[in-house]
Amino acid sequence: MTAAFDRINQGYHRTFRANKLSIGLVVPLENYATKAIPSMRRQVELIQLADNLGFASVWLRDVPYNVPSFGDAGHIYDPFVYLGLLAAQTQHIALGVASIVLPLRHPAHVAKAAASADVLSNGRVILGVASGDRAEEYPALNIPFEHRGELFRESYQYIQKSAQQYAEFDNHYGSPSHGIDLIPKPTNGRLPMLITGSSQQNDRWLAEHGDGWMLYPRDLNDQQKIVEAWRERTKNAGRTIKPAMQPLYIDLSNNAHSKPKPIHLGFQLGIEALKEYLFALEEAGINHVAINLRFNKAPIEETLQLLAEQLLPRFNANEENTKECA
Repeated sequence: MTAAFDRINQGYHRTFRANKLSIGLVVPLENYATKAIPSMRRQVELIQLADNLGFASVWLRDVPYNVPSFGDAGHIYDPFVYLGLLAAQTQHIALGVASIVLPLRHPAHVAKAAASADVLSNGRVILGVASGDRAEEYPALNIPFEHRGELFRESYQYIQKSAQQYAEFDNHYGSPSHGIDLIPKPTNGRLPMLITGSSQQNDRWLAEHGDGWMLYPRDLNDQQKIVEAWRERTKNAGRTIKPAMQPLYIDLSNNAHSKPKPIHLGFQLGIEALKEYLFALEEAGINHVAINLRFNKAPIEETLQLLAEQLLPRFNANEENTKECA
């Protein structure tokens, strides 16, 4: 059994429980399978519904440019602007970003925006971070794609240091000193930061940093081995055990017992098969699944209701989801 995870803020504690799996959602909550740009209609209303139904989290993405070869513009809006809107329009649900592409933004702006949203949401922000996988965006911002690994590390350090009071340090992005202080500070003294994939870092660096790991979907046996090896390296680095999460695209069938058929990064399947698969992911060590409904053919509101009725009593139940961290 894994010891309890750290209680960093309300959103992190709501979403991640040791030896358990919780369920969240990827924004937008709509079907846009045949196009790159979603309509974004009724999104706040649907996210409020997800909040009321008891989903653990919603996840935004950082997609500054619509890259045709990528084929998915995400939720269109800047993630930090949208976090501010959702902070005011929701009450309990964790507000995650999966993930901010650190080399494309100055870390002072990331730190200030993320901390602002965290304070405004009463500690519900989870900051996923990545080095980025859309090479076309880098020359658009005059940033060398081949240096993204180094830039990621420097930005990560800058954001962590900036959570401290009057921090002084020397960094590629700047050297804060002379009694200046980046404000506001996160609600509980720091932001939970989860690393996406390898982000161009080696295994040792991943084990020594981050408050969790965002993995890509893969074969269950492989996923379990990867999670177990990473947690062993984390333990050997003298750190407490950290959570692991992954996305999952689904197209929920009208037949509850439909067997899984592979789709992009997920499955077309019935609710009973989905339940079995989530049990298997929990056994493999995954602590959170962010469900993506881009390819889901059934009405979204109907799907949210069904997921909540059939899954949340088992996977998101018996947790102090609405309490603040001490």
